Amino acid sequence: MTQLHEAVHTDRVTGRWHRLVRPAAVGAAVAAGTAYVAAVDPNEPGHYPLCPTYALAGIYCPGCGMLRATHDLVHLDLAGALARNPLVLPIYAALLVLFVVWLRAAWTGRPLSWDPPTWMPWVLAGVFVAVLVVRNVPGWTWASPA
Repeated sequence: MTQLHEAVHTDRVTGRWHRLVRPAAVGAAVAAGTAYVAAVDPNEPGHYPLCPTYALAGIYCPGCGMLRATHDLVHLDLAGALARNPLVLPIYAALLVLFVVWLRAAWTGRPLSWDPPTWMPWVLAGVFVAVLVVRNVPGWTWASPA
């Protein structure tokens, strides 16, 4: 190898590792948070604050039950996780896909860009409202995170 080729190769490798710092930091923070939720049971009162929507309005939001669902998932209780929040699997699957795409973009050095379809915000808003309504119908205890 020539000196120039070695310098270019070294810069490329160093740049690659430098680009991976942010995804690695986010991955480490998520792993630490997940480990904490796994170790400290959210079903026990006093460890975590109430959901702000539940505390202020007295209704279950679409995110209510995610801590308990995460705790159940880490302990391999899939049925319990889905009972706490039925959106837990699609949300975590989407977050995992986004993280892998970000990691790949950082590894290759390509810019990360995404132009979502125009219908996507409407579908997400519709799902949000539908879950919000279904979780708060009186008598439908199967849909509440409690």
